[in-house]
Amino acid sequence: MNETDLIKIFIDGACQFKVNLEKKNIESFFKYKDILLEWNKKMNLTAIEDDREIIIKHFIDSISVVPFIKTEIKKIIDVGTGAGFPGIPLKIIMDHLDVTLLDSLEKRTKFLNEVINKLNLKDIKAVHSRAEDKGMSKDFREKFDLALARAVANLPVLLEYCLPFVKVGGTFIAMKGSNIEELDHSKKALEILGGEVKDVIQFNLPFTDIKRNIIIIKKFRHTPTKYPRKSGKPSKEPLI
Repeated sequence: MNETDLIKIFIDGACQFKVNLEKKNIESFFKYKDILLEWNKKMNLTAIEDDREIIIKHFIDSISVVPFIKTEIKKIIDVGTGAGFPGIPLKIIMDHLDVTLLDSLEKRTKFLNEVINKLNLKDIKAVHSRAEDKGMSKDFREKFDLALARAVANLPVLLEYCLPFVKVGGTFIAMKGSNIEELDHSKKALEILGGEVKDVIQFNLPFTDIKRNIIIIKKFRHTPTKYPRKSGKPSKEPLI
């Protein structure tokens, strides 16, 4: 597929989420795609290597949360960012955001820094750490307007990873696939950690029959100081 066709798909897909891509945005995304594919030859960043698939399943999928990021939101953290999704796409489109990309693998943070430098992005940093450790750090705990996670773990586990980062009154957005049965198992975690489900939005990823769910959680009180528990504990013994 040639570049003109790829750009058309990208623009049309983004429009479905009320995002109008500017020329400079598209240039940044295509540069990002090229860096991703180059680095993917030497380390495992994504199983998706087709240009069209990257645009739909990584870029447009990341953009799908834009309508739910209110204008007053400034400081966000992308927990378990991997190859930078959704944090980097959100930064490209919403330049006012102050973005922290958190990942437990140092090799990935090197890649993320390369993307940040090559795209000349400001107010964005990659941090090498586990969520359980940074969630206890005074520089990170309850410091963010918004935390995001895209297909990282089951919801009860994600809540323990992410809610400690969110200010009281802030938001956590979980980007999930078609199966959201785990919502039923999240009541205990929400109660303990101080969150409540505000909305669940289901949609089809443009140009596919892939179902997606965006779960919006509001934080209404402080997370108790004993959470998150030590590394590995939330996934081994989820709050269910």
